[in-house]
Amino acid sequence: MKRNIVIAVVTAAALVGGGTATALAVSGDDDDASTPVTRTDDDRDDRDDRDDRSDDEGDDDGDRAAAPGDVTAADAIAAALKHTPGTAVSAERDDAVWEVDVLGTGDTWHSVRVDPDTGKVLGSSEDDEDDAAEVRGALKGASVTAEGAAKAAAAKGTVVSVDLDDDGDDRGWEAETRASGGDERDWKVALTTASVTADRDDD
Repeated sequence: MKRNIVIAVVTAAALVGGGTATALAVSGDDDDASTPVTRTDDDRDDRDDRDDRSDDEGDDDGDRAAAPGDVTAADAIAAALKHTPGTAVSAERDDAVWEVDVLGTGDTWHSVRVDPDTGKVLGSSEDDEDDAAEVRGALKGASVTAEGAAKAAAAKGTVVSVDLDDDGDDRGWEAETRASGGDERDWKVALTTASVTADRDDD
């Protein structure tokens, strides 16, 4: 009879609380008597905790510096120069990272790697090249930087590379863009006016 009462109490607690009920028999002074004690675990508390965690995770996503792939050539150059001061001479995007070449003091070159999703600098390496004087000579009197050239060429499509052409008299920035359909085009950006024209060598 007592067993039936315990079962009834447990069942009622489970239905009312919407959770799991556990019955414990607590012995008193009388060895033949036991008092049923019911403990109810409410799953709703667990659901509320999960909802709170989901809200927090959503807030974290909103704090991201940039959505995947949003870091442009100009952004990558700016990030590289903030990390490694100097003169940016080229920027190229491959499948995993932006590579920005920065001419520092003297003949020192830096290759700075920038994450294309976040704009964070992943690292840099240093090298000495003998063409620093030639590059400085080509940029003498120029008012358009690599970052400026990237911004100017962005009107033609997504810029995937910018590089200084310091050969001959027709010096300027060379930019490669990719259209939404995947077509790639080469452009020339003037060193003093930022005007963008189709590269004559582009077939």
